[in-house]
Amino acid sequence: MDKFFKLRENKTTVRTEILAGLTTFLSMAYVLFVNPSMLATTGMDLKAVFVATILASVVGSLAMGLIGNYPIGLAPGMGLNAFFAYTVCAQWGIPWQTALAGVLVSGLVFICLTLSGIREKIVNAIPSELKFAVGAGIGFFIAFLGLKNAGIIVPNDSTIVALGDLHSGPVLLAVFGIVITVCYMTLGWKGAIFFGMATTAIAGMIFGLIDVPTHIVSSVPSIAPTFGQAVIHLPDIFTPQMLIVILTFFFIDFFDTAGTLVAVATQAGFVKDDKIPRAGRALFSDSLATVSGAIFGTSTTTSYVESTAGVAVGGRTGLTAIVIAICFSLSLFFSPLLGVITSAVTTPALVIVGILMIGNVAHIDWTKFEIAVPAFFVVLMMVLTFSIATGIAIGFIFYPITMALKGRYKEVHPIMYVMMVLFILYFIFVV
Repeated sequence: MDKFFKLRENKTTVRTEILAGLTTFLSMAYVLFVNPSMLATTGMDLKAVFVATILASVVGSLAMGLIGNYPIGLAPGMGLNAFFAYTVCAQWGIPWQTALAGVLVSGLVFICLTLSGIREKIVNAIPSELKFAVGAGIGFFIAFLGLKNAGIIVPNDSTIVALGDLHSGPVLLAVFGIVITVCYMTLGWKGAIFFGMATTAIAGMIFGLIDVPTHIVSSVPSIAPTFGQAVIHLPDIFTPQMLIVILTFFFIDFFDTAGTLVAVATQAGFVKDDKIPRAGRALFSDSLATVSGAIFGTSTTTSYVESTAGVAVGGRTGLTAIVIAICFSLSLFFSPLLGVITSAVTTPALVIVGILMIGNVAHIDWTKFEIAVPAFFVVLMMVLTFSIATGIAIGFIFYPITMALKGRYKEVHPIMYVMMVLFILYFIFVV
């Protein structure tokens, strides 16, 4: 084990790696219940998605541990599942089976680009300000989504949106959940989001707002309703709209993985001469997880920045990721708990994750107008149009224009000009 994971070389021990794995798992365990509840809104079977979520997380974390040797946990990505459920399926009317096929293709493209080395060219083509804007925009999007689903924010004919009924039990439960989770986060608790959800669920059961489950442990639910649907519906992806879907899945996953890899590698002290060792292997592991996850029946699987929690307690190798995979495997037997995960319980997770992602705006140079304009539109239009893809498209159209007008057109990569044209054509012929 020491030879394979290079424990001594990385100045760690088996005990430390196990502790790190448990810490990271608790920090990201909320996805076990949030992801199925979100994807179930598309008509997908709740319990099948629960199993698919776990299997995708297991495959991804195992691959990251065995191939990449990084202490990074993987699971279906927040933001990506929101795009899948509320933009692709709900807003655009695309069947979830076809959307899964889009996830599968984006993963296959990711694998090809990783193996060919083209990924570096793509990541260098997109300016860092737009990457940060996409992350921040998704943060606002899923936080708004959480507040909306809980009834804290409601539609209003006069003001578009308004504050919900604070005398409603479920709404008050969601507010309580947000407050208690904020307290846990502020106190620096490991797994604060997970424990915040648990506290909210328990409070809901105590006050009769959530039905108490008759049992906690059960046999593993069937994955049959979702398994293989992505492969069966591959012929349905050949439309202009699905091209936008696939590109959006790909780019968000690309940014998520690259950002998480940089964050974890930097915190662990792996970065040398501005280079991250085994980056190609880590990206390959991530894309492999997306492909397998799509086949199982879940939206894009990606690296979780919560992995930094495990690194903070000493995790340095892939053994941490193996422990995370084992923990996810054991979760297969707790499907009865899905019944207590109402929108009031998931809202704290969505809001807190949103807050963490919104921090990306700090890395944008707002003093330069040519940068501020596209970044602003990426963030704003994601929320106001309730579409992650629309926000990305509008921001990516503005960027080459404002940079060219400022005389900085040579700093814009040719790929960005191509994307600008593609997105303009998308708005003309597809929307």
